[in-house]
Amino acid sequence: MIRVPAILLRAGSPFVQLWWRIRRPTTFGVKALVRQADGRFLVVRHSYGDTRRWALPGGGYKPARETPAEAAARELHEELGLVLAPESFTVLDTTVTTLEGKHDTLTILTASATSEAFALSPELAEARWLTDLDELGDAPLSQWLLRALARAS
Repeated sequence: MIRVPAILLRAGSPFVQLWWRIRRPTTFGVKALVRQADGRFLVVRHSYGDTRRWALPGGGYKPARETPAEAAARELHEELGLVLAPESFTVLDTTVTTLEGKHDTLTILTASATSEAFALSPELAEARWLTDLDELGDAPLSQWLLRALARAS
C-alpha cells in the first residue's frame, strides 16, 4: 500500500469532492465503531476534508473484492494498525447516501478491540478512546458516529 503524505491528502480532497459532484459515481463504504470491554469507543479526525470533525474510522471498498467486514478490518489496520478479524464485526446499519455528491452505500459495523494501542496513518490527524462524546466539547461530530452510537446502545 502506498502511504500518501497528509499534506497531499488535504490538497487533493477538494478536487476529489468536486469530481464526485460532477461524475456522481456509485461507491461503497464502511465505518467501524470499535469498542473496548469497558465501553470506551474509538473516534478519529481525518487529516483531509473537514479536519475538525470527529468521526469513525473507515473507507471505501469494492464489493467484488471484499465484504463490508473485510473492508472494515482492512481500513482499521491501514489507518490505525489495529488487527481485528473480519468475523468479529457485526453490522449495525446499512444506508444509501448522496451527502458527498456520490451515490454511496455505507455499512456501519461494530467490533470489540483486543488492544488500546494504535498508530496513526497519514490519513488521520488524531484518534482517541472516549467514554462519552461530551469529552469532545463542542467539536463537530460525524452523523455516522452519532448513528452508530445510537444503534449500538
